[in-house]
Amino acid sequence: MKQYKNLIYAIVAVVLAATVWFMPEEWLFLGDISVTEHRMAAIFVFTALFWVLEPVPAWVTSITSMLLMLFTVSTGGLDVAMTDIPNTDMVSYTDILISFADPVIIMFIGGFVIAEVASANGLDKRMAKIILKPFGTKPKWVLLGLLLSTATISMFVSDTATAAMMVTMVLPVIKSLPAGDKGKTALALTIALGSTIGGVGTPIGTPPNAIALKYLNDPAGFNLNIGFGQWAMVMIPVVIIIAVITWLILVKAFPFTVKKIKIDTVADKDAAPLPKWKHITIITTIIVTIGLWVTDRLTGLETSVVALIPPVVFGITGIFTSKDLKSLEWSVLWMFSGGFALGTCMEKTGLASHFVQAIPFDTMPIVLMVILAALMCWALSVFISNTATAAMMMPIMVAVGLSNLDDLAPWGGVTVLLMGIALAASFAFVLPVSTPANSIAYSTGAVQTKQMAWVGIAVGMIAMSLSFIVLFCGGYRLMM
Repeated sequence: MKQYKNLIYAIVAVVLAATVWFMPEEWLFLGDISVTEHRMAAIFVFTALFWVLEPVPAWVTSITSMLLMLFTVSTGGLDVAMTDIPNTDMVSYTDILISFADPVIIMFIGGFVIAEVASANGLDKRMAKIILKPFGTKPKWVLLGLLLSTATISMFVSDTATAAMMVTMVLPVIKSLPAGDKGKTALALTIALGSTIGGVGTPIGTPPNAIALKYLNDPAGFNLNIGFGQWAMVMIPVVIIIAVITWLILVKAFPFTVKKIKIDTVADKDAAPLPKWKHITIITTIIVTIGLWVTDRLTGLETSVVALIPPVVFGITGIFTSKDLKSLEWSVLWMFSGGFALGTCMEKTGLASHFVQAIPFDTMPIVLMVILAALMCWALSVFISNTATAAMMMPIMVAVGLSNLDDLAPWGGVTVLLMGIALAASFAFVLPVSTPANSIAYSTGAVQTKQMAWVGIAVGMIAMSLSFIVLFCGGYRLMM
């Protein structure tokens, strides 16, 4: 039965994508677009539908999407398919293939290596037990504690690094639950949602926040001089409220069947005892890696660069072997690479920009303009990196804001407009490919795409609504 359903889903997705491919350009309502943009619109429909409906595994969809882009819109494509298309309209095939080595992918590998080594040696259980101790053993309080802890860390550390750290603590808890316990899904989603929600609490928590502040504080532009404390004073209470609402949704939707969470830290009797030097090496490497992730703004080291430390140290010492390498979640890496490639091609062909420019923001009532701009940013960020989406939309909305300063003033001015875009970009945690934290949560195997999608949409809409209520009702005044 499932095979027939997946076949129907696949046929529907292919037919709709083919319809977009062959329809006249003017029917797309995107203005004067190039051939490669038109093709990318069809590939986007194909990829989005396959990711959502999941007739095949998500990583298969990603790699298929990359192949379609390489064949039809890249400089390495089929000659017959690229006839009469200017080179300037094509995407370099290396820009697509380089998605396999994107810094975030390297970050994933480092996180996965830490999780694999910690799990193989029982260190993850001991770490989880220490982290969980303040929250007791009742599942709902453990869930809340993990959610708040993850959100707090994410205010100062990238969401990818936060998720990579927390998955090591959460996996033993997930494994400790009996098969069929829906609490496994709640715990996995805690990694994804907590890592992303917390980032909006501070200006440094996520790149879209920094992009918004760049324009808001530019001396040659709005020159609002919004500081760290002003942003945090408004947004941290919002983060706490969103986290509690998220916790209530997860507890209700994915109830635990167990009454207590207790992690057995007794070593496997069949496992060989770990030499002391290896034990010290593992702990030291993990502490150094996490320490460098947390202090990246002090050291100047990129988190993806730091992520290579565990594979190098564990590989040289023989703690992590070729056999262990095969057990990494390569399907997740391939899946997310496809997401990067899709975003790259949508940007390089100009399709993403045309999506934004096709909306007549200047002709709308102010409140509708602000909300629709946020929704547009949110929708694009589901499929393109939130940083890229924010970077693309901010200049456009700055121009719109400048031409509507007087009308925006009663509603919070450009502060609400640009902050709304930044927040919307961060709240787009719908699919496994939407954020690195989502992909890491998906790698646990405890959450399905459809579960992540409906929870992500629900929490995202609630979070955006609450944020706008706070900003519209005076939150922006605290930033002036």
